[in-house]
Amino acid sequence: MKKERLQKPLVGILMGSDSDWPTMKEASDACNEFGISNEVKVISAHRAPLDLARYAGDAHKRGLGVIIAGAGGAAHLPGVTAAFTPLPVIGVPIAGKFIKGWDALMSIVQMPSGVPVATVAIGGARNAGLLAVQILAVHNPGLQKKYLEFKARLAEESRAKNRNLVR
Repeated sequence: MKKERLQKPLVGILMGSDSDWPTMKEASDACNEFGISNEVKVISAHRAPLDLARYAGDAHKRGLGVIIAGAGGAAHLPGVTAAFTPLPVIGVPIAGKFIKGWDALMSIVQMPSGVPVATVAIGGARNAGLLAVQILAVHNPGLQKKYLEFKARLAEESRAKNRNLVR
């Protein structure tokens, strides 16, 4: 999880436990594909709420532009993070042992008015990373160009699958 950074991180990636890393790594990998520096932290909304308040409250001052928060079960991490920051927060429901992430999904999408959290699919950390890239690309023409090239590659991959379809 720990990497040396040559540039200031633009995306913060949070999880309540290191056991969420196999899922949340996909968000970091997606950011890295576009050259977006990111930082990864384990901060529990339940076990270390003051640490979360400090992290989220200062994130915009440190230059972050987006926070991605993964959470399972009660899924408080994305919502509490959103309560403390003016930055966009993207919630990633983490699949748990018993309800397979549906509890987390339902918790994240039910945020009260005034405290929005964007939500991706259960285990959809890659899409959370891509959404963070899109948000940052709004005012960054170079990054937007990279994202448009990515979308063109996706379209070509889809067309190739159609051509290669055995009939």
